[in-house]
Amino acid sequence: MLEDMNPVEIAALLPPRPADGHKGTFGHLFVLAGSRGFTGAARFVCEAAYRSGVGLVTLGVPRPLADIFAVSLRETMTLPLPATDAESFAHAGLAHALAFARGKSAVALGPGLSLYPETAQFARDMASECPAPMVVDADGLNALSIEGTFEGFGGDSPAGPRVFTPHPGEMARLTGKSAADINQARAEIAVAAAAEWNVVMVLKGHGTLVAAPDGRAVRCPSGNSGLATGGSGDVLTGIIASLLAQGAEAFDAARLGVYAHGLAGDIAARRMTSRAMVAGDIIDALPEAWRELEG
Repeated sequence: MLEDMNPVEIAALLPPRPADGHKGTFGHLFVLAGSRGFTGAARFVCEAAYRSGVGLVTLGVPRPLADIFAVSLRETMTLPLPATDAESFAHAGLAHALAFARGKSAVALGPGLSLYPETAQFARDMASECPAPMVVDADGLNALSIEGTFEGFGGDSPAGPRVFTPHPGEMARLTGKSAADINQARAEIAVAAAAEWNVVMVLKGHGTLVAAPDGRAVRCPSGNSGLATGGSGDVLTGIIASLLAQGAEAFDAARLGVYAHGLAGDIAARRMTSRAMVAGDIIDALPEAWRELEG
């Protein structure tokens, strides 16, 4: 039987914060997100990551958008990469992105990338060739299913630990099922996909599910309808990727991140009401959510 996450067990998953730690102690996250018209997605990932304890964040950006991000992000460093005519990531930047990811603690891929064909190929190759732990979300997931249902990375793929964070529509595209099929058998489908693809699966929605490749699965009891707002998933990607970068195992990072995201959403709803919440309110509530878990 699927069990709800236990807050005490979840709190025990918090990465350590040694008093003599420095930026390097808490990891360096490389984010690949954003395109023309979707710069907010990248900003949410980076801000949520910092509010979740990572030491450093570098955002890879399509070169024409670099100045926008340089102005809007204070703590985050930027890495301009070749761009398509649509001002999204060009495949020509893949080798540079892979080289930069080498030695980084974790990678976040997908929010706001667009489905421009060349960018989708960039995302597919980044997801399959990068050995660093990675959260794949949004258009990163859509890119994996754009040529048909996803079949895994293959036995010779260097892909490191992967956390997939689909909503039911993205999961439907990955599996070739309908969103209605996904919602009728959420737990069974999430567990089966995690095992088949050797990824940690975070199937978002009411009672978000987290499934590991070895069959472990839990349901999140935190959260509310206010989380159903644009950018909320980008915030979740930043939280989970931050925890990966701090050294948490993929399944631990996913369930801790999902729970903290829901808890921050509950705190934000008490402040703002679930009707009025926006994604930035979730980020603003993260410090209180971490304080509650640490206490």
